Amino acid sequence: MKILLTGASGYIGKRLLPILVENGHEVICCVRDIKRFTPPESLKSKIEIIQIDLLDKVTLERIPQDIDGAFYLVHSMSSSSDYHQQEQQSAENFRIAISNTNVQHVVYLSGIVNESALSKHLASRKNVETELSKGAYNLTTLRAGIIIGSGSASFEIMRDLVEKLPIMITPKWLNTRCQPIAISDVIKILSKTIFNSSTFNQNFDIGGPDILSYKDMLLKFADIRNLKRHIFIVPVMTPKLSSYWLYFVTSISYKLAIALVSSMKVEVICRNDDINKILEIEPMSYQSSLEKAFSKIENNEVVSSWKDAFISSSFNLDVSEFIQVPIYGCFKDIREEVFADRDACINKIWSIGGENGWYYANRLWQFRGFLDKMAGGVGLRRGRTSANSLNVGDALDFWRVLYANKIEGRLLLFAEMKLPGEAWLEFRIVENKLIQTATFRPWGLIGRLYWYSVLPLHGFIFKGMIRKITKK
Repeated sequence: MKILLTGASGYIGKRLLPILVENGHEVICCVRDIKRFTPPESLKSKIEIIQIDLLDKVTLERIPQDIDGAFYLVHSMSSSSDYHQQEQQSAENFRIAISNTNVQHVVYLSGIVNESALSKHLASRKNVETELSKGAYNLTTLRAGIIIGSGSASFEIMRDLVEKLPIMITPKWLNTRCQPIAISDVIKILSKTIFNSSTFNQNFDIGGPDILSYKDMLLKFADIRNLKRHIFIVPVMTPKLSSYWLYFVTSISYKLAIALVSSMKVEVICRNDDINKILEIEPMSYQSSLEKAFSKIENNEVVSSWKDAFISSSFNLDVSEFIQVPIYGCFKDIREEVFADRDACINKIWSIGGENGWYYANRLWQFRGFLDKMAGGVGLRRGRTSANSLNVGDALDFWRVLYANKIEGRLLLFAEMKLPGEAWLEFRIVENKLIQTATFRPWGLIGRLYWYSVLPLHGFIFKGMIRKITKK
C-alpha cells in the first residue's frame, strides 16, 4: 500500500518510517525542507520524498493522487505564539488536499483530551482532530499522553531535572496524574492501526499500564539512575514562574516551557484500553520504558530526538537560505592547522559538542551558554542526538547542522544562540590542513560592537580549539 507520511523528519516520523517500509508499504515522505531530511541509506531506494508546507496550499499539489493511507504527525507547539491558528489552518489545508486523492484511511496522533477544561495546547490538538474528521476518508485519532523514549522531550526534561537537582522546589502541578507510554509502543500502535477497519472513524487513548503523578515519575527515574532525590512541592509558584523554572533547569525553549506547564495542570489518563485489545498489544511499564531508553543511549542507538525539531530553538530555519556562508559585510576568524591523521581529525570534528565539549576552554563555552539562557536562548543543554554522527538539521548545543559530509571533510554549523547578528562555524579539510572559519554577519552598530567586544576571547578559544582537534 502507498502511505503518505507527514512529519517524516520529526521525532515520531523518523522512527515510524523504517517500520512502514519493513511492513512492505511504499512510503511518500513529506518534509518542509528536503535538505535537512537524511533517511538511512538502506531506505532511500524504497521511499519517495516530497517537499510540502501545510500552510502553503500550492505545495500540497505535490501529494500523489494514488495514495492509500496517510499519517498526520504534524504539530506546531511553541513554534510561535499563534501556533493554535497555524495548526488549525494546516489541518484544514491537509484535509482539503488529501480528500482529492484516493486515500482511504488517515491516522492522526494527538494528545489525551478527556478533561472539560483543556490547556491551549491540548485544545489545539482537539481542534485539529475535529477539522480532520470532516474529510472524505476514514479517520482514526490516537491520543497519547507523555511519551517516554530516548530523545523524547518528556524523557530529556526529566533527565535534566533528576540528574542536575538533588533537591527540587517544585510547582503543585507535579501532583497531576498522567499515563506515560513507551515510544516503541506508540510506533507499534501507529503501524498496526493503519488500514485496520476496526479502528475507522474512532478515537482512542493510548497509554502504558501505570498511572503516576509527575512527582512519582521523577522519583522512579531517580531510582533507576541510583540517585537520591528530594522533591518539595510549593503552592505559590505561578504558571509563569513554573515556566521559568523549567526553562532554566532543562534544555527546552521558553515557548515550549509555557505550553508544557499549561498542559501539565491537566490530567492525561486513558478512558480505557480498547485499542490494546483491538491490536492485541500489551504496552510496557513506565520502568521498562525508562530502562529501554537508557539502553538505547548507552549503545548510541538514539534514532531521533525532539531537539532536532526547530521547536527546540527560536528559529524556523530553511537550510537552503543559510548554507551559503556570506562573504560581504561579515567579520571572520579564519585559522589553519596541519594535522597528522585525517581520520582522527574528522572523527574529532564529528564528535564535537555535547558530552565531549568543545575541546578547549569548555568553562567559557558553558558560561556563554548560561548567558544565552539568561537572554532567552537555547543555551548549551540541548547537547547532541548521537555521540559520533551528525546529520543536516541536527541540534548541536546552541548550533544547528547545515551541512555534514565526512567524505568531503566539511561540517557547517549555524548559531541558534541569541546574537545581534548571524553566525556560522565551519570546519573544512583541504589536503593535510584543517581550515576553521567563524563568520559573523552583524545587525547594525550593536552587532559590530558585539564582535569587537568578544574578539579577544575568540582569539583564545578558536586558536586552542583547532589545535586540540588537529593534535594526534
